[in-house]
Amino acid sequence: MNATFFDDWDAAPAPAPAAAQAGGAALAPVRADDKRVIGGKADINQLAPFKYPWAWEFFLNANRNHWTPLEISMAQDVHDYHRTLTAAERHVFENVLAYLTTSDILAMRNIGLAVMEKMSAPELQIYQARQVYEEALHTWTYQHCIESIGLEQSEIYNRYRVVPAIYGKIALANQRLARILHSDLDLSNRDTLHEFALSYFFFAAIFEGCWFYNGFTPIFALQRRGLMKGTAEQLQYIMRDEVLHCSFGIRVVRELLHEENLTLDPAAVRQLWQEAEAAESAYAHYILQTPILGYNADLHLAQFRFIANRRARQMGLEDPFPGAENALPWLDEQANLRKEKNFFETRVTEYQTGAALQWD
Repeated sequence: MNATFFDDWDAAPAPAPAAAQAGGAALAPVRADDKRVIGGKADINQLAPFKYPWAWEFFLNANRNHWTPLEISMAQDVHDYHRTLTAAERHVFENVLAYLTTSDILAMRNIGLAVMEKMSAPELQIYQARQVYEEALHTWTYQHCIESIGLEQSEIYNRYRVVPAIYGKIALANQRLARILHSDLDLSNRDTLHEFALSYFFFAAIFEGCWFYNGFTPIFALQRRGLMKGTAEQLQYIMRDEVLHCSFGIRVVRELLHEENLTLDPAAVRQLWQEAEAAESAYAHYILQTPILGYNADLHLAQFRFIANRRARQMGLEDPFPGAENALPWLDEQANLRKEKNFFETRVTEYQTGAALQWD
């Protein structure tokens, strides 16, 4: 039976191309110059030739940071959480995870449903497809930490709904990102295109570039004292992903503004920073209502302002917080560290490709 089936299949004539069936002419070849971030006329299904080769490099670089949470031992974290951490440190640890679990799901939905479909160059989409996967991986990582330590999942996952300081950040993100989720957004309209660019700027520079980048620091502060090292190493790998997400998003927004001869409204940008700082202040004073050794709410906010200025400069914008200083110089080490051996001797197996990452 199988032989007959394959014999019949081989003998069957190949279907004629659709154009030939319809009597139409062949299509013109794709020109890379016809590609655009939004509204390009080139074939969305043809990857090369590239117009944005830097986007392909982001995709290749992202794959060099491949990992899963199962590779990192959580045994010491279980001991630290139940035997060593103070009540204030457990409060910090739990609420950082509570915020991050919801935030990465939100990030996954925003890229997958709001941003990626509106890109008209496949080299942009292909990195964003990787980004969607990474946001899912991050969510798995937080779940792995929560489950390994034995935290009450329903309670942790619901904190963003019942704790005002956590809910405030999520609500602001939803407010700034919700409208661009619509697939029928008319991006030929200049005002709508500006709204999209402003939302993507919020997502890349503030949500991922500041809130995420700064959001891991309370756990890293514990790690620097030899505590919760497994969770911290998981977050270090997530942070490497987020650095790329932020840099890519900012690059796309800058490219979009250049192509469309568009400028972000300075007043709208200032409002974004003010809202983001207010939400971060409420969050910092909640999770650090009792300071922990080496870390407090004032340090957290000072670092937020410093990183915010860095993101603004990457966009070619003025500093939102002039004079802000680097309150935590060790934070960049968490992303820029190039490992030659296991970090704090926590990881059993090290990806050699992870040490070859390049950072913008």
